[in-house]
Amino acid sequence: MKFQDYIYTRPDVDAVLADIRHTVEVMENAASAEAQLAAFHDHEERMQEFNSLHAIANIRHDIDTRDAFYAEEKAFFNEKMPLIQNELSSLSKAMSGSPFRKELEEALGAFTMEKIDYQVKGMCAEIIPLMQEENRLTTRYFQLYSSAQIPFAGKTLTVEQMPPYKAAEDRAVRRAAYVAEGEFFDSIGEELDQIYDRLVHNRNEQARIMGYKDYTKLAVIRMRRYGYGPKEIKAFREQVANDLVPLVTEIKKLQAKRIGVCDWKAYDNMTMFPDGNPAPKGTPEELIKAAQEMYRRLSPETAEFFDFMVDNGLLEVESKPGKAPGGYCSSIQKYKAPFIFSNFNGGAGDVEVLTHEAGHAFEGYTAYRDPAFEGNSYLRRYSSETAECHSMGMEFLTAQFHELLLKEDTPKYELQHAENALSFIPYACIIDAFQYEAYEHPDLTPEERHQIWKRLLERFQPHLTDYEDIPFYSRYAGWQYKLHVFMNPLYYIDYALAQTVALQFFMLSLENPEEAWEKYMKLIRSAGTRRFADTVKYVGLDSPFEEGTVKKVAEKVAAWIHENQL
Repeated sequence: MKFQDYIYTRPDVDAVLADIRHTVEVMENAASAEAQLAAFHDHEERMQEFNSLHAIANIRHDIDTRDAFYAEEKAFFNEKMPLIQNELSSLSKAMSGSPFRKELEEALGAFTMEKIDYQVKGMCAEIIPLMQEENRLTTRYFQLYSSAQIPFAGKTLTVEQMPPYKAAEDRAVRRAAYVAEGEFFDSIGEELDQIYDRLVHNRNEQARIMGYKDYTKLAVIRMRRYGYGPKEIKAFREQVANDLVPLVTEIKKLQAKRIGVCDWKAYDNMTMFPDGNPAPKGTPEELIKAAQEMYRRLSPETAEFFDFMVDNGLLEVESKPGKAPGGYCSSIQKYKAPFIFSNFNGGAGDVEVLTHEAGHAFEGYTAYRDPAFEGNSYLRRYSSETAECHSMGMEFLTAQFHELLLKEDTPKYELQHAENALSFIPYACIIDAFQYEAYEHPDLTPEERHQIWKRLLERFQPHLTDYEDIPFYSRYAGWQYKLHVFMNPLYYIDYALAQTVALQFFMLSLENPEEAWEKYMKLIRSAGTRRFADTVKYVGLDSPFEEGTVKKVAEKVAAWIHENQL
């Protein structure tokens, strides 16, 4: 069945809540572990319908945010999901404190029970009004971001359609593109400052009620950072600052020389080649056909997966007016169907987002069809840094077939992809460190937050500090551009951790592509059965938390970049 034919009706939330409460009651009164396990498995199956309707509503809202019906459904779920999460927390509490805990661990796995413990620690009834307000605030931010109508080059463009102009070979054009985009963000800047200030205080209040000092402590639970926390993340960021940033600085000098710029400005950053950046060849429909051929050649598993995605209309990739920004992979449990959402704009990023989200989707497709995970969705629930290994790894492991998408631009793309992948890690560290300071010092003024951004840029991305007098960017408000800061707090470091793993796949694929693919499939098939660091070791790669990993990986990739300059 195609996605367009999936039936959506608003779920009866009262019935869902009553069903969860009944399951809790059964759990609490069960006379055996077997009775609790039966209740657990029945509950898992019944929740598939609700979860699927939630996913369908979100996707259809994002395809056209102007659609009044799905805008109303989005608002409905914003209000109701905290209620659902609270009842699910009660269910987790019943399992976590079960007198048959040992038997549950034997049946479901110790890691499943650790995940259930985290659900208990991250939710309570008292914070429901705050969570509802948080949802309203993030939705308002998303609406403002999606509302962009930027006049440029004789067109009216969204934020997602600006990158090709920001990467133009004509320096005046790219500078003007940054100005036009900056003017849009300045026009909504005051409200964005207000929204973020309210979000920071809201999330900190949630944390306080839950017994944590501030949101950075609650985020360890919410982000499912199993086996590590702020201390390990800070140490990783220090590795990046000390061992990776100097290498990126040298690579940026190569880029400046390559594009003929001797007075580097931040608006030069996206321009990689003097005759234009690489770009995919063809319409969005043609690119999907080329990607289908790519995945047929890559492996039998990916061939089956991508044919399923195409045949069932599970890709929405073209950028359109009213469409939500960004890209993601969602999951519709009832149909065992991943869904890829993105905004193609004609640039090389289209290839990156397609292969990236396909990595997420391939893992989901595989896990849904693994009998070992039947009846226990927790085994499929990996933490986000593990998920990003699936996606970022796929970006590199498809390289041998990128010519299908990029044709003569393939060598340029491979160099650009490697350079961007390496330079991305410090950027992700900035996003992460900025948020730690924001939540640890919630009463900062907007200007003080901008100055934190400036200071972090100077440390992690010194090549992005001089924007001349360009609106928005020159006042160091660029953090407002990043959706995750508002909508997915303290998520972004997961990309940096995963990139450190993905670059290991990249290096191994150059030496032994068969071994690289075997390790990747081992990663995919392990799903959510292990903690992140344990998963990386299980696959046979180095954990980003180990001292020296960043240096070793970065030096290898930097050497490849120097050797493959065009």
